[in-house]
Amino acid sequence: MTEAFPKVKVAVVQAAPVLFDREATVEKTCRLTAEAATQGAQLILLPEAFIPAYPRGLTFGTVVGSRSPQGRDIWQAYWSNAVDIPSPATEALGAAARQAKAYLVVGVIERDSGTLYCTTLYFNPAGELVGKHRKLKPTAAERLIWGEGDGSTLTVIDTEFGKVGGLICWENYMPLARMAMYSKGVELYLAPTADSRDNWQATIRHIALEGRCFVLGCNQFVTKSMYPADLAGVEDLASQPEIMCRGGSAIISPLGEVLAGPLFDKEGMLFADLDLAEVARSKFDFDVVGHYARPDVFQLIVNEKAAVTVSRTK
Repeated sequence: MTEAFPKVKVAVVQAAPVLFDREATVEKTCRLTAEAATQGAQLILLPEAFIPAYPRGLTFGTVVGSRSPQGRDIWQAYWSNAVDIPSPATEALGAAARQAKAYLVVGVIERDSGTLYCTTLYFNPAGELVGKHRKLKPTAAERLIWGEGDGSTLTVIDTEFGKVGGLICWENYMPLARMAMYSKGVELYLAPTADSRDNWQATIRHIALEGRCFVLGCNQFVTKSMYPADLAGVEDLASQPEIMCRGGSAIISPLGEVLAGPLFDKEGMLFADLDLAEVARSKFDFDVVGHYARPDVFQLIVNEKAAVTVSRTK
């Protein structure tokens, strides 16, 4: 008897937040989630750092060796609109997932004490927060504003249609991080990003081929005029083009075929009906953690313990 493989309809949402406005962006996220659900989406993905913003083009008043008072004002605005876990913002997102009867995955700037993290949140159709992933290594100037995650949030969640997980933006260039995710059996690999280069399309197709998994790439579409006019430091954007991020969201098959997208130069949604039998078929000739691995030559050790700054015993 042939095993029955599940099928799932997925949605990738390419949109802009209401920049630096947590409440308004949460409201927009809920609206977009409901819209995707009306098209039958069972898994809905929104971009990296969607709530409250990916602060592209801003310097935060920083050069090597000094920080400016204005830069601290920008930081305060960013910090004030970040997302606590749990909070009314996560409750609203959970309610949106529950009303949509879908898995909702969304990028947020997570606030934990005095540090911000670039984080992906996973909500199940019951509205429960069932997982999160903190970006392991912020890229370039992102290191000024975001802390580093640790191995405790290399999250893969079990769903009725397969294992779902992924990495954020240039984490996907870390071969060992990808290998850690493949070892968990990820079948629907989520790659929210801020990279709108044509080269990024090669990256997500490579991940699909390497991991023999579906890949959902998701980016924002953002223009300069979307930034608040009264935002401290907005003059940093004077030399920037009007289109700050052109998108490039796409959905890729386990054999590297483009199923939807890439979508450029506008907001929109991509949909695809995925047959998990394709994952099984794709591994006939390549399984990076199975018959194509050489554990006698190569081994990877992954530390999944949470990094704790202060511990107390009584």
